[in-house]
Amino acid sequence: MTTATATPVSKPQSRAPWLLWGLLALIQLGLISIPLFDRLDVQHSGSAVSLAVVPVDPRDLLRGDYVVINLAIGTISRTVPGADKVQSGDSIFVGLKSEGTGAAVPVLIAKERADAGDLAIAGTVRSVLGDEIRVDYGIDAFFLPEGEGLEIERMDTSRILLEISLTEDGRSLPVNLLVDGKAFRSDAIF
Repeated sequence: MTTATATPVSKPQSRAPWLLWGLLALIQLGLISIPLFDRLDVQHSGSAVSLAVVPVDPRDLLRGDYVVINLAIGTISRTVPGADKVQSGDSIFVGLKSEGTGAAVPVLIAKERADAGDLAIAGTVRSVLGDEIRVDYGIDAFFLPEGEGLEIERMDTSRILLEISLTEDGRSLPVNLLVDGKAFRSDAIF
């Protein structure tokens, strides 16, 4: 009587799928964190600048109330130096002048950051119509806890300013909604 010896069957690597899924998860987390790190960079390296706004109060079903930000500097007169050299679709830098606690105002338009002065915000020309240039700065909403949007909508807009963080390269993000010069609501991460 002969006995058959069983040859051990090699077990396939069971760790390989877990390593692959773990690597995929890390890549996704890295991609998700890129905008957060950019936002943190703008917030920490930028300087505070107040801008005049014209708010409207809509709602986002997933995020609650928010104030649509229509910046007063979103419409620039063609009399501002450099305005005659821009066309729709151009990337520009708007040089700002900030006096005291009031809203900053546009004082020049340049296509290069170095030509825009010490304080400048990056934007894109949406349209050039008549004596106005409409500019998009990528700042279009400020989220609020539910119910507070109506309160902002009912206020006199001359009492409301948007404080942004503005970096040297022109990137910006909303940080505080100011009412009568005091922080009404903060959108700062830290």
